Amino acid sequence: MSDARSLVSGAAGRYATALFEIAQEAKSLEAVEADLRALSAALEGSAELRDLISLPVYSRAVQGGAMAALSREMELGREVANTVALMATKRRLDVLPAVIAAVHAMAAEARGEVTAEVTAAKELTKTQQEKLAKALKDSVGKDVTINMSVDESIIGGLIVKMGSKMIDTSIASKLSNLQNAMKEVG
Repeated sequence: MSDARSLVSGAAGRYATALFEIAQEAKSLEAVEADLRALSAALEGSAELRDLISLPVYSRAVQGGAMAALSREMELGREVANTVALMATKRRLDVLPAVIAAVHAMAAEARGEVTAEVTAAKELTKTQQEKLAKALKDSVGKDVTINMSVDESIIGGLIVKMGSKMIDTSIASKLSNLQNAMKEVG
């Protein structure tokens, strides 16, 4: 496995690396990932929670108290709850989404997986996703987990992002390229 620290830098990288290493040592990586998925869902579902972690108007005490209550309510494990509490104390909750993403990336790398961010004009069926995952696995030589999103503005085709690589077969992109080519001719 390559150095997990290389996946993300800065404060988010330090917190993510520490949480990942603690979870590995405690053999609780699956539980930590489940807690982080739940925490990510809570962040996505609550504008107030996103404001709490990102706006500087909230004091350390308010952030810490709210995150401690949230950790208890969600029954988060000790590793995640302690990391979130430390981040609140240090006023670094603003990087929590990046920490969550980085820990998931480190865990996937440890399992020999690659995550592909796939954008399509409409939701792919389970069969289509499985075929795409197999084709991507054949290409990169690792198991591929697909994170699917829908963006109707691409009209058709796919945009696939894996690490620093991007494959854009969207119709919107082809139309844009054609429009640029037409401008050069005229």
